[in-house]
Amino acid sequence: MRIKCPYCGLRDHSEFSFGGEIQRARPENPERTSDAEWADYQFYRDNPKGLHFERWVHGFGCRQWFKVVRDTVTHEIVEVCRMGEQATIPLPPNRNDAG
Repeated sequence: MRIKCPYCGLRDHSEFSFGGEIQRARPENPERTSDAEWADYQFYRDNPKGLHFERWVHGFGCRQWFKVVRDTVTHEIVEVCRMGEQATIPLPPNRNDAG
């Protein structure tokens, strides 16, 4: 897989690290978060089929974070943009809000 860094251009995926789902928010009060809530945040993820909105970091390059819209069926990267930019594909509702 090759990823187009918005700062450095097209690079091999081994230069990057996955940073999680964009719509998954870190607990607001870590000191008041239970072990079960931390476990849910850290280890349990939805596994949607189709478009997935993700954070990636170019660890072996510019070290910048950016957004990736990736199809989980084909692994095709549909869109890449910088963290402050708005993707042209709308972000789906937070799947984790359901419960």
